[in-house]
Amino acid sequence: MPPDKKPVIELTTNPDDFSFCAAIMSRTDPWIKLGMDTTQCLKSFEGTFREVYLLKNESEILGFVIMQPKGTFKGYIQTVAVHENYRGEGYGTLLLQFCEKHILRYSPNIFICVSSFNQKALQLYIKFGFELVGELKDFIKKGFTELLLRKTVGPVFGYKDAPTKS
Repeated sequence: MPPDKKPVIELTTNPDDFSFCAAIMSRTDPWIKLGMDTTQCLKSFEGTFREVYLLKNESEILGFVIMQPKGTFKGYIQTVAVHENYRGEGYGTLLLQFCEKHILRYSPNIFICVSSFNQKALQLYIKFGFELVGELKDFIKKGFTELLLRKTVGPVFGYKDAPTKS
């Protein structure tokens, strides 16, 4: 990560941001291999239980994350993507650190799925402390398997919210 450019992470509900982020998704795996174009990727931003956070440097979007803070798997990181011009600079790890801090405020469990063929992302998630908890065959598209990963600090029952610190 370039030391002279401190990125910020901010919540967005702007449809223009969603379109830009969907374009980032469509230009990278797993979405390329799954055959998902920008229009199909844009559907990832729909739904009532989605929070989209942008990783920005001044006004430029470097990457983003979509989280689901409610539901059975509250604390689910649905999508993490970094713009192709900024990959390999630590921004994916920065987004994961943000997600962990954010999610642990309300859940002891953090979930993420990764396509079984996406070994680079799988390695990052395992290095970050996620463990494999299951396989979801034909989950996104027939013939492909998603790996369900979990990072936890304890069970849901009895979990007390971590203090909120900024």
